[in-house]
Amino acid sequence: MPYRRLPNTDQARVRALRNAIMENESRIDAGDFRLPYPLINEAKNYLSDFEKALAQYQQALDAQVSANKNYQHESHVARLYISHFIQVLNLAVLRKDIKREHKVFYHLKPDDFTVPDLSTEAAILKWGQILIDGETERMRNGGAPMYNPGIAKVQVHYEEFKDYKISQKIYQQSTARYLQRVADKRKEGDAIILRIWNEVEAHFAMLPPYKRLMECQKYGLVYYYRRKEEKLTPESDINYIPPTPIPQFAHRERAKTARLDEK
Repeated sequence: MPYRRLPNTDQARVRALRNAIMENESRIDAGDFRLPYPLINEAKNYLSDFEKALAQYQQALDAQVSANKNYQHESHVARLYISHFIQVLNLAVLRKDIKREHKVFYHLKPDDFTVPDLSTEAAILKWGQILIDGETERMRNGGAPMYNPGIAKVQVHYEEFKDYKISQKIYQQSTARYLQRVADKRKEGDAIILRIWNEVEAHFAMLPPYKRLMECQKYGLVYYYRRKEEKLTPESDINYIPPTPIPQFAHRERAKTARLDEK
């Protein structure tokens, strides 16, 4: 007989519970096997809650992915404007339109005309604020404002980038919260599925192997064959001899008899 294995994904958990519930409800004849009502009712309530939690998580994830596209766009635009402003500043210094020593207002070395590394979000936040403060300080010291791009344009995209960054963090926190809610429910679901599968296997335990496998699979039980294990077929049941069932409390009677024999 192949071995069973509990679901290891959320969709597999949902599928296992749906199969058990649907199969149980399809057995309307009086003689058919039915799962205990409290167990099947618990499974229905759990499935409804679990599917709701999964839907909420998926909605939060979709919103995060959609917002992330806008965030990535604003990050790219802010990086371009900051980089362009520094390049124009360096050119203005080379043309002597701006005094070389005024570069210190922007935390830039007077003789260094390279653009700082802007590959990270932290660098964009850092240099965006430095340029805004530096341009304000330079004009306070008598400098003329720069254009193409002006600092106002840089500031607009810098502030938009910051706003999107805050929003993205909120989306991420929301997604993480719903994901944790799903994770917290998995253990409960696995316990319900295990109880259902145990009930099903116990009921069909006296059937021949292949027929038992087919009946259990109707309730959603998933089986796996071991390496080199022969697969069950209808022919596997031809010479099957069912084990003798042990009557309830029989083990207690045997123990009592053994004690009497010892005396």
